[in-house]
Amino acid sequence: QLQLVESGGGLVQPGGSLRLSCAASGFILDYYGIGWFRQAPGKEREGVSCQASSSGSTVYADSVKGRFTFSRDNAKATAYLQMNSLKPEDTAVYYCALGPKYRPVCAGGMGGFDYWGQGTQVTVPS
Repeated sequence: QLQLVESGGGLVQPGGSLRLSCAASGFILDYYGIGWFRQAPGKEREGVSCQASSSGSTVYADSVKGRFTFSRDNAKATAYLQMNSLKPEDTAVYYCALGPKYRPVCAGGMGGFDYWGQGTQVTVPS
């Protein structure tokens, strides 16, 4: 069964850190590009970070550059998003998504991704 499950969200004070995980059951992760997205209340879902392939570069939204770090462990079929120096504006539901690496998934917004997790809530109070 193909399934993406995010975990690691929670309530953290400003300036704190969280590490999100995305467990990709049933997938050979090396075949996929991986994206992290987030959606705040009342706002559209936005891209946070993306890596088109294991050997490719990682891109970040300007709002998280220098604070968030993407990584993946293909052997464990898990992707991670290390989030440091968290701010109240980082409050959102965070989603991971997979798309085939032959597709320019990081260039096409959400449309390049075929599989989505259910999301994990991150709350940073003001």
